[in-house]
Parts: sequence; C-alpha cells; structure tokens
Amino acid sequence: MEGSGDDVFVGGGAMGALMRATDWSATSLGSPSAWPQSLRSAVSIMLNSRYPIAVYWGDDLALLYNDAWQPIPGTKHPGALARPAREVWPEIWDTIGPLFNRVITTGEGTWSEDELLPMHRHGYTEECYFNFTFSPIRGEGGRVEGIFNAVVETTFRVIGERRTHVLRLLAERTAGARSAAEACALATAALAEDRADVPFCLIHLAGSGEEASSPWPVARVLESQRGELVTVPEGVALPASPWPEPVRHAYLAPLVVGARPGQPVGVLVLGISPRREFDDEYRAFAEHAASHVSSAIANALAYEAESQRAQALAELDRAKTAFFSNVSHEFRTPLTLMLGPLDELRAGDSDMSEREQQLVELAHRNSLRLLKLVNSLLDFSRIEAGRADAHYEPVDLAAYTTELASAFRSTVERAGLKLEVHAKPLSSPVYVDPDLWEKVVLNLMSNAYKHTFTGEIAVTVRERTGHAELEVRDTGVGIPREQVERVFERFHRVPNARARTHEGSGIGLALVDELVRLHGGSIAVESAVGKGTTFRIVVPLGTAHLESIHVAPA
Repeated sequence: MEGSGDDVFVGGGAMGALMRATDWSATSLGSPSAWPQSLRSAVSIMLNSRYPIAVYWGDDLALLYNDAWQPIPGTKHPGALARPAREVWPEIWDTIGPLFNRVITTGEGTWSEDELLPMHRHGYTEECYFNFTFSPIRGEGGRVEGIFNAVVETTFRVIGERRTHVLRLLAERTAGARSAAEACALATAALAEDRADVPFCLIHLAGSGEEASSPWPVARVLESQRGELVTVPEGVALPASPWPEPVRHAYLAPLVVGARPGQPVGVLVLGISPRREFDDEYRAFAEHAASHVSSAIANALAYEAESQRAQALAELDRAKTAFFSNVSHEFRTPLTLMLGPLDELRAGDSDMSEREQQLVELAHRNSLRLLKLVNSLLDFSRIEAGRADAHYEPVDLAAYTTELASAFRSTVERAGLKLEVHAKPLSSPVYVDPDLWEKVVLNLMSNAYKHTFTGEIAVTVRERTGHAELEVRDTGVGIPREQVERVFERFHRVPNARARTHEGSGIGLALVDELVRLHGGSIAVESAVGKGTTFRIVVPLGTAHLESIHVAPA
C-alpha cells in the first residue's frame, strides 16, 4: 500500500489488514492519499464499527466493507473488495441498481425491510433476506459521491418464522382427521402453503402395495426407519416450483406412530428448495413436519378403531334390543294363555283341596311376576328402538303420585315398615304420560321395598323453580359407593345386595332413567351402605320441552 494514506486503514481487524495490503493503484479508487476527506472519514467509521457496513464509492460504486459485513458476499470475498457493485451483484442488480440510482439522483436515503435478494454467494442462487439502508455520502462539492450501506441479514428469522407457521398450520388442519387417508390429504394441503420450503410433497402409506413400484426408495426408508436425502429420480413429473431452478433433491422421512413402535405407517417425501442448503435447520423442519403427520395419522387410526368398536357395540346393542323385544312378545302369549285358566280356577267354585288352591295361587302369583318382567323388557326395548309411544297430558302430580305410592301402604306396613307420603298441591299441572309415570313410581317403590327391612319409605313431591321434583327415600341397605354410578346401567345388579326377593332382570332403574328422559327430566341417586338410598327426579313444568304432537290439550 502506498504509505501516504495508511492512516485511513488504522485498526479495522482483518479487513483493515487486507486494505493495507491492497494495491489501490490497480483499482478505480486510486491511491488513498488522493481520496477525498468524505471517503476517508466514511471508511474509517466503517472499519472500526462492529455493525455490518459497506461503502460504495465513485461512478462505478466500488465496494468497501468491514469485518462484520464480510459474510454477506460469501465466497465472493475477498475478490469483491474495490470491485464495481454491478460486477459484484449482477444477480440482484435489478433490485439494488434502481435504489442506488435514486439515492444518487435525489440525495435521499432508502430503507428496505426483509427484502428478498437472491444472491449467488455459495455456488448457487440462494434465498436471502435483509434489512438494509442506502444513505448518501456527499463529497466536498456537495454532490453525492458514494453510498453508505448498513445491513442486517434476516434470512434465518424470515425462513424460521415461515416454517414455524406452516408447522402450526399443519397441526391445526390435521387435528380433525377421521381416517389415515384424510390425515394425509389434509397434511399435504397444509404443507403446500409453504411452496418455498416444500416445492412438492407426497405421502406413501405402508401396506398400500406401492413400495416396490415407487420411484422413491420408500421400502428402504421403511426398513431403516431413518430419514434420507435423495436425488429426484429421473422421469418423475413434479409440480411447478416457485423457483426458476429445478428441484433436484427430496427428503424422505419415516412416519412412526407411537402405538406401533418399530413399524412405520408410511413415508413423507418432501421436495427440497433449490435455493436453500439442506442444513441442520432444514432437516429439523422436515423431521418436525413428519412428526406432525405421524401424530395426525395416529389420531386418525385411533379414531377409526374407536369408531369401529362403537359401531360394533351399537350393532350388538341393537341386536340385543331386538332379541329382548322378540322374546318379550313370544313370552307374553303363553303367559296370557296361562293366566286365563288360572284366573278361572281362582274365581270359580271348585272342589279343589286347600293344597291345590295354594298351588294355583302360587302359579298365578309367579305368572304375574313373570309377566311384569316381560312387560318391563318390552317397554325398555321399545324405548331403545325409539318406538316409545308417549302421550303427555296435564296431571295433578301430587295427587296422582300419592295415589300410586299409597297402593304400597298395606304391603309396606305388613313388612313392619312405615310409609310417609308428602305431596302438597303444585301451582300448576305437570305434563306427563300417566302410564309411564306410573311405571316410574311403581319401580322406585318396588326397589325401595325390596331393599328396606327396618325403618321407613318416604315419598315427597314438591315444586322447584320451573320444575316438579319427586323424591323416594328409604332406610334400606344402601348401595356401595363404587356401584352408585352403575345403578342405571341396563341389566346391572348390585352384587351381594340384600333383598327380599331376587327375581328381576336388572333393568328396572334403567327403565326409570329412560322414562324420565322421555319427560325431559333427569334422575339422581344418593346412597350410603347401611343408611339407605334417595332417588330424586326433576321434571320441567310446562310443555316447551316436549314435542307438541305428543301433548294433549289442557
């Protein structure tokens, strides 16, 4: 370097040393000793700043830059030093050339934020983003002689935010997938939102029979269970890319579902942008995408399995309901035929002995019990099949319930129990189906009598805000805590429960629950072993909750 101007390059780190060793006479800038003070000052500030700064000077905008700016030209360094801007940046001249011209002609600075500048600095055209300013540097005569360039590369932030967005979109859109095929379709559609990072994508599901015929090494990735960067096979037709360069590589990631360790369910094929190096960040993005797709497929498979189980249970339930309905019909005919002759024997004058009369009475009583069970099964099967024929009419619920409960008084008192009925008149009639309400009350009373050996059975009807409430309380054996939630299940019977009799189908309380629901109401139970049980039914007042075609006029 020519010694007379060496003070301008004092300090400056590696670039300062490079500039001191440069033969400036071979450049358009000439000897530093002849540089104007404005250039000398700008270069001195630039070299000793830790912020990425460059200076473009002269008619050809020769480039000078500091250590912090040095990574921006990539492999163009150090050859870019003192070369005209147009020669350094031919690939982005269409963007920065007009900006340079505006600063020089207007004397006003420019500011660009997250500007895409496709630079060729590492052997390929690269997708890059920058925040930068071009500010005028005026010479001694006041004319703009150069441009001061402060810049920050934002490539990693811009691309990182873009990838994060598409991953979030991928998770959101696939969350509702109900089949593996739907999960794949939603996933590919979501990934297509980021064509810059994913020029194309496809998913191969394992077991589809396409592994052997696929041009992609799907079988190899399924076997190795490791991601693999591959060259796009020859002859494979790819969709149009947002970049002018052809897509040459793809990343294949196995789709591993947690419930199936060691058995990938498929392979995700992601096209790799020709304008980004497949670095650790790119690989991590591809693996995260594969993880989201794997989760979506896993959830869809679980939903499909659960749906199939639910359908199987529903079909079994329908078959069971149909079976009990058919059996109930078949049982009622012979029972009716049995009860007729038995009634005649009981009612007529006969010369039967006392023992024979007892046997007839026993046969009649048990036939009635069996008919009651059959009728309960038939009622329940009708409700389950949606064929319940309910007709709601205004009823004095307090009086009607009192009448039904009182029918048990003699039976309860013969057993040494006390029956309490508290039913004050309500402010308005309650719309119920009298026959169905009778079944509700009689089932609850029968249940209370069956499991109560000392104390009392209390029946209460009261009015709450907008509702009528029926409470049947007993001081019986009670229900274990772990069984309370199951008392309304069909065919469920509390094990080892002490009772007066053991006949029954286990659907009495389930039938009550269904009948209460038909009235738009609800039933709850409270119980403690050895202290008794309380069933509480709430039914809405009025008719707004009922279908009008089933409501009789007041």
